[in-house]
Amino acid sequence: MLQQPELRRDLVLVGGGHSHALALRMLAMAPLQGLRLTLVSPASHTPYSGMLPGLIAGHYTFEQTHIDLARLCQWAGARFIAAEVTALDPGARRLTLAGRPPLTYDLVSLDIGSQPQLDDVPGAREHAIPVKPVAGLWARWRQLEHSLHGAGRGGARVGIVGGGAGGVELALAMAHRLAPERPFLDLWCGGPHILPGYNGRARRAALSALQRYGVTVHVDARVTAVATDTLTLADGSRYPFDLLFWCTAAAPAPWIADSGLPTDERGFLAVTDALQSTADERVFGAGDIATQLAHPRPKAGVFAVRQAPVLAHNLRAYLLGRPLRAHRPQRRFLSLLSLGERRATADKGPFSVTGAWVWRWKDRIDRKFMDRFSNLPERMAGAAGARLPELPRQPPMACGGCGAKVGADSLAAALAVLREAYPAHCDAAAGDAVAVPADGAAPVMQSLDILRQIVSDPWQMGRIAANHALSDLYACGAKPVSALAAITLPHAGADIQERDLRQLLDGALAQFADADCVLTGGHSMQGAELAVGFAVNGVPMDPAGRLLGKCGATPGDRLVLSKPLGTGVLFAAHMQLAADGRDIESAVEGMLQSNRAAAELALEFGASACTDITGFGLLGHLLEMLGSELSARLELSRLPLLEGAAAQLRAGIASSMYPANTASGQRDLHIAAGADEDLSRILFDPQTSGGLLIAVPGERADALCDALASRGYSGASIVGEVTARSGANAARVELV
Repeated sequence: MLQQPELRRDLVLVGGGHSHALALRMLAMAPLQGLRLTLVSPASHTPYSGMLPGLIAGHYTFEQTHIDLARLCQWAGARFIAAEVTALDPGARRLTLAGRPPLTYDLVSLDIGSQPQLDDVPGAREHAIPVKPVAGLWARWRQLEHSLHGAGRGGARVGIVGGGAGGVELALAMAHRLAPERPFLDLWCGGPHILPGYNGRARRAALSALQRYGVTVHVDARVTAVATDTLTLADGSRYPFDLLFWCTAAAPAPWIADSGLPTDERGFLAVTDALQSTADERVFGAGDIATQLAHPRPKAGVFAVRQAPVLAHNLRAYLLGRPLRAHRPQRRFLSLLSLGERRATADKGPFSVTGAWVWRWKDRIDRKFMDRFSNLPERMAGAAGARLPELPRQPPMACGGCGAKVGADSLAAALAVLREAYPAHCDAAAGDAVAVPADGAAPVMQSLDILRQIVSDPWQMGRIAANHALSDLYACGAKPVSALAAITLPHAGADIQERDLRQLLDGALAQFADADCVLTGGHSMQGAELAVGFAVNGVPMDPAGRLLGKCGATPGDRLVLSKPLGTGVLFAAHMQLAADGRDIESAVEGMLQSNRAAAELALEFGASACTDITGFGLLGHLLEMLGSELSARLELSRLPLLEGAAAQLRAGIASSMYPANTASGQRDLHIAAGADEDLSRILFDPQTSGGLLIAVPGERADALCDALASRGYSGASIVGEVTARSGANAARVELV
């Protein structure tokens, strides 16, 4: 049987800016065989700068103004890695990521935008709120809105530093949104007038709007120092503030210059007209972070949007060994400046007009841009496209048996790095598939779990799979001591397989190290898709040897669930491009929460029975706990759900495991009249790395929930109680 082409090269897009969002969309519509796309961004959502003032002003919602990068990558077949890049080593082709292992690339493109210049003014970084990253600005803005609600004119004094387009739009948007509270608003401009580079008519329109809203404009007012609640100007005068927003000239991330790549005089990546580093052909750059040396332009989103087609073309062309295309940015560009209310002014050279119709014009342009990402087109599954030159014309036949193992060199290289990073918890030698406990004694508990890929980030996938496997031991009250890995990697070149193995096992070892569990060996394979599993071995965590059993509950016990439900329906929705990336992020955080502390508390509070909620769903695992002699009463309103799960249930989304779970469990379930039938489907939802279901004597249940909450299980809840079964034909579980 013919196989799909192997993955041979990694193209990594760093940053979710306008250029990358558009370029990723273009690359996905004409996929390159043998190429793997990865997008790295600190958050699942990236703002569209043109609509940010409208968001602050209240004209748009968060969803209308942000591109869901997680959803875009799912559609594009690209990996999404939620992480911050902190360093670039062009020689090693390596990106350093905060809090996780580095990422290696074959080709990289940078579009991380810019940030306000804070370090030129003492105290600004400590006491001012930068407008970028927008995630931080939005969170502080919502806090400000809440604190000022109903406060009246005597409330906060808010300052905005920066008299350019960004500062003026931000001041007007805030003034419009906060008009009922009437706070004091000050706009501080270091130059002789606001909006440098704009014509006089546009400037007068903005000044008129600022005056109408009562914003005090200070020109020739260069801020030289910032303290906790006071700013100091160059002339020595001081002014108070309660909150200070910083919107000055753009500055680059310092790691750009630290990489050793050439930059312009301000530290932005120097690129050619092909958007390629002037010193390293494997590094591309676009948007604010890059400067075309032959055609420098202001840092404005319009240039990033226009660079995208050239960037997408040139990334493909470089990989295919074809000529690159030059980008020629326009000399003048149309600027549409929001004036707080639904009015705007247009500026281009000597031309300027102002009015409500200009805002409607701007609104249509902005919505059309965002529609490219909210209404993604159909992709042709399996469509043949261009191929990387290094791919063989005929994909090789894939062997079975031991011929499908991952190559020894790739395996040994990955393990050598991991043993150095985790010397106490990575005891695996290449090829070892037998675990021998250090003391020679056989572990008393063993468990095996294998997962197909649920997230595209291999490091997170390794963490989830390890945590999922460890949960079986915790549900028994066991402490893990050793583990064996079983990993299937998709067919790929040796370099990519080594990279993936390092990421997967590094993620797993992060979880094993936290549990003081040693990875002693394992087995690797090549196959059609990624699969990660671990056999884990453990001993009782209780010094007296006491374990937790799945059975043993008695009537009157209360049922406590440690973590929210909903991973099955959320990831089913994600596969259908129907989930919000923030909900997926939240679900991943839940899957990474260990059940160790919950098991320790279950033992401490004298639990009579315990099980973890995984593939059979809450109902399936509860029925295992009840056996044939017991029944249970569940309260639907008390079942904790992950954010977004309820909406997906109501939309009819279901995991592929849902029908089988329903077929095996519904005959034992009675749903009381009036119960929400849509939400009741959560009982059949398969969970990955779900929480523990603990049966505990009724008088201890509240205290157990409080203890769980104190250990970080914010969703812990009493969800029902165990009852005596009334008859052989009676439903074993009643949902009310």
